[in-house]
Amino acid sequence: MKRFHFIRCFAIVLLLLLTLVGACTQTEMEEHHTPQIGQGGKDVIWLPTQQDLVETMLDVANVTSSDYVIDLGSGDGRMVIAAAKRGATALGIEYNPALVKLARRIADEEGVNERVTFEKADIFESNFSKATVLTMFLLRDLNLRLRPIILDMKPGTRIVSNTFGMEEWAPDRTTLFENSYLTRHNTAHLWIVPAKVDGTWKLDEGQIRFIQKFQYVSGDLIMREKKMALTGKLDGDKIKFNAGGREYTGTVSGTTISGTHAGGGSWEATR
Repeated sequence: MKRFHFIRCFAIVLLLLLTLVGACTQTEMEEHHTPQIGQGGKDVIWLPTQQDLVETMLDVANVTSSDYVIDLGSGDGRMVIAAAKRGATALGIEYNPALVKLARRIADEEGVNERVTFEKADIFESNFSKATVLTMFLLRDLNLRLRPIILDMKPGTRIVSNTFGMEEWAPDRTTLFENSYLTRHNTAHLWIVPAKVDGTWKLDEGQIRFIQKFQYVSGDLIMREKKMALTGKLDGDKIKFNAGGREYTGTVSGTTISGTHAGGGSWEATR
């Protein structure tokens, strides 16, 4: 009976040791994981952005030390790490836990741990609203799923995508990286999240009616019962439009737009 008890205890201890060794082996494998180009993921395959294009994308977004950069689908962390090397604070959101651990290890080797964070998470269940710069290398249909969320971000937030666009929301700027070895993935698209101005705004002596389509506006300006067509563009919370041969510029702040027009006069609109 004592012998049976000893054998049973030994078997339990052995099982625990094997479990522990297996867990350690799995952890070590994940920490030293080498991703393969084209390997499957939750929504896309893993295809790294060429390092020079990473730098181009950060240049296009004018990333500085005052920025908070969030990379959606951060893979091995190269975008996040490059942003941190510019002094920015950066977060990578990645679904694959092995890639998250790899990114953390590389960040440690590159000496940027204090400025980077990597989260194992689904980008469609994550809150990235605090980003000043959002980067991504996702398929067009994924960009379109994210588009309503992005358009609700703070006006002025810069969005940079490798290659893939957002259909009728045209980029504010597109930069072609000619030295890319990935000839189909060599373009940086930049969008600036526009303020929302669609609708009617009151003036002291009239009103403005904006019809907004992403960063572009049309509509009309009514001043002293004179109606003039307008066309213009938003750059974050900055607006510029022409009406009746005069250029108007202003800043959108919630329910107020205030600015100046050609000739030195000022104007303010509310809603």
